[in-house]
Parts: sequence; structure tokens; C-alpha cells
Amino acid sequence: MRRLPLLITFALLLPPAVFAGDTEAEIEYLITAIGESGCTFVRNGSRHDSENAESHLRMKYRRGKRYATSAELFIDRLASKSSMSGKLYTIECPGSDAVPSGEWLTARLQEYRAQASNSR
Repeated sequence: MRRLPLLITFALLLPPAVFAGDTEAEIEYLITAIGESGCTFVRNGSRHDSENAESHLRMKYRRGKRYATSAELFIDRLASKSSMSGKLYTIECPGSDAVPSGEWLTARLQEYRAQASNSR
């Protein structure tokens, strides 16, 4: 009977540890996807190439990692708007209209998760 509380405690602690690796992998995928996209990243009215955008988001994640405990929180809290001005970031890809970066990143996250679930 003494094992039951221990097992319950272990079970409650397990999901964050299990999903921590997934979160890191998902965020890394999103940041890399921006860098490899060839799209233009617009932040605070200035246009930046995809490599600069990747670098900027890596810096924001490095500094604000504690606020991004999931890929969704990374998108919402760090990768969708300027923490200084509050202005939304947009992404302009060749042949497409500009979209808010949060929408673009959410679509990439859904694709990543679909691929990951298909490979299991």
C-alpha cells in the first residue's frame, strides 16, 4: 500500500519530463523552419531575411525560455510580437500574402506533429 502514493507521485511527475524533449525539439524545428524558409520576417516595421529572423528568435528563446514551456507558448509569448513595442510580427513568403508569424508558426507546428505521429 505504501507504493501507491509513490507510484501516483511518479506518474504526476512523469509527463513534464517526457514532454520536455518534445518541446525542445518542436521549438528548435520552428526556429529552424523560419531560417530555412526564404521568407521575409517583418518586425517593428523593418524587413529581415529568414536567417536574421532565425537568429533573432533564437536570442529571444535563449533569454525567455522560462516563458515558453510548450511550443504553443513559444509562439504566443516569444515569436508572435515584439516584447518592446507589442507590434505583431508578420512573415511574407514568395508568392503568398503576409501572415502573422503566429499563424505561420502554428501551421508549421501542426505539420511537424503530423509527421512525428506518422513516423511512430
